[in-house]
Amino acid sequence: MDVRKIIHIDMDAFYASVEQRDDPTLRGKPVAVGSASARGVVAAASYEARAFGVKSALPSVTALRRCRDLVFVRPRFDVYKSVSRQIHAIFAEFTPIIQPLSLDEAYLDVTANLRDLPTAWATAKAIRARILEETGLTASAGISYNKFLAKLASDHRKPNGQFAVTPEMGAAWVETLPVSRFHGVGPVTARKMASLGIETGADLRAKSRAFLAEHFGSSADWYFAIARGIDDRPVNPNRIRKSSGSETTFRDDLTEPAEIEAGVLEMAEDVWRWCEGAQAFGRTVTVKVKYQDFQQITRSRSAARPIRSRADLHDASLALIRSVLPTPKGIRLVGVTVSNFDGADTEALPLFEGLPGRG
Repeated sequence: MDVRKIIHIDMDAFYASVEQRDDPTLRGKPVAVGSASARGVVAAASYEARAFGVKSALPSVTALRRCRDLVFVRPRFDVYKSVSRQIHAIFAEFTPIIQPLSLDEAYLDVTANLRDLPTAWATAKAIRARILEETGLTASAGISYNKFLAKLASDHRKPNGQFAVTPEMGAAWVETLPVSRFHGVGPVTARKMASLGIETGADLRAKSRAFLAEHFGSSADWYFAIARGIDDRPVNPNRIRKSSGSETTFRDDLTEPAEIEAGVLEMAEDVWRWCEGAQAFGRTVTVKVKYQDFQQITRSRSAARPIRSRADLHDASLALIRSVLPTPKGIRLVGVTVSNFDGADTEALPLFEGLPGRG
């Protein structure tokens, strides 16, 4: 079987970069896309803002404390979607096998590219040059023989760079990385792994399949494989995402209803940002609660029609969390998920925890 050639393209600080492109007065300044209101969150941050620790999903009040000169810009999803269509049209110039993940990132299988370029490296370079020419924006690329490694690689030379992981180096390269960088290992899982002495790919590889199954259940096979640089998932342009969810573990166990509700609203905002960006809307909202003793419960509500506004998602999420308040014991984690989509063309990524930042 021929070795696949897969590219993961990720636009650099996409929303914020579009705003800086369209408004020259924002260039070189710390920019946050989102709302500066008391309950607002950062949807995306420019690299200038990231230098102050401002990042997506951060509460706006915290972002402003970290960066006094932060400039907030209201999101323009119609513009982002238009630019995204331009970018995906460029992808189609090079391959028909495209798997979008969001407005600003996608997997491409270029094992046989339409331009007859000799290598995946040359193909990625040509795609990035076309994106810059067409949109005035930069993209980063990861190139490898599977999706897991390609996605890891795209972060390695950000912004405006590319990195390749060859079959000869894949397994050894994975061993050098912190597991917190692995796709499918979110913050909660990373902390659990650290408590078990697993902090690098090498640590993960040293654990037996039985050990991983004992501590991580059905996720064990995935962790066992990626620790060895193995990922057999094809680039699938027809894969439909089944849900979108985000969860957070509080620094301290919470009992105050207002604080718990604020956490749920922040997670709902994360989910809404993805739904609006992907134009994928679901009928079912689920709120997840994990108590201080690790007991876990969920509450769900389904609507007759898909939820198509931020306010409706916020209202549904608040109604669900209020059904378990006041709480008899501290709450350590809350999560919000939307499911039963009425149609979307992005993938349900394995072990998805939280939402991707914008480049």
